[in-house]
Amino acid sequence: MSDSEQLIEWLRSVCAQYEREPLAIYRAGRAATFPLKANSEEELQQKLEAGGHFIALPKESAALANVLEVSLVDFLLDQISKTNNVSGARGTERGYPDIEITGPRFGNKPHALDVKVARRAKGGKQTQSRITLYTGNTYFCYPELLWPGTFRPFSNYASHLDLIAIYTLNEDSRHRIDDLELIIHPAWRIASKQRSSTTREYLGAVTSISDLRNGKGEFESEAAFYTFWRKYPFKVGKAVQQQLRKLLANKDNKA
Repeated sequence: MSDSEQLIEWLRSVCAQYEREPLAIYRAGRAATFPLKANSEEELQQKLEAGGHFIALPKESAALANVLEVSLVDFLLDQISKTNNVSGARGTERGYPDIEITGPRFGNKPHALDVKVARRAKGGKQTQSRITLYTGNTYFCYPELLWPGTFRPFSNYASHLDLIAIYTLNEDSRHRIDDLELIIHPAWRIASKQRSSTTREYLGAVTSISDLRNGKGEFESEAAFYTFWRKYPFKVGKAVQQQLRKLLANKDNKA
């Protein structure tokens, strides 16, 4: 079993222990009697609820996804910190990846783990929108360069993994999230040949939840995935062009 495969198996075993953590937003300023005493977490939640301290999490998909992503990243970093011979670092909010995993347990080479959240569409067989795997016109298409918001060049990672969190929206609950399912695969295994946005240069995943679960994307091999998407005619806007020129100039100067 390769280092990447061992990491995937470890992450799956760790994620099996995750329980939905965000329950509501705490609202301060309510009339409460302190000290507040509770003999269990359940009793504490009941008392906070009764005291009017809870308001519902957002139901808008992007906002709710952000809340869940933060919870998952926090959970994984905590689990990593408790594990011998492995370490993790949190990425920037809009950078890549969400977590960088290193250490001798998985080959002493860095691995990239990105966390994605998707809502089930009506019927439960598809994601409501296509998951974004990568930004195509920056670090993905120029993998030898150190782009802003990244730990290192894309090509320096031993593997690129995605943790996909799929949920059903419950509008009548404060926590909003039902039937949470966590799926882990190398990104290429769940990739489609479609962009995830009509306006942004994003690579998209397949939308079938069964295919996501089984790692059944639209490419027969990792090489086929990179060949297809590295030839894709991504648009390079003015801001990206300026960044690219600067990065290439810095690379030439160092050479």
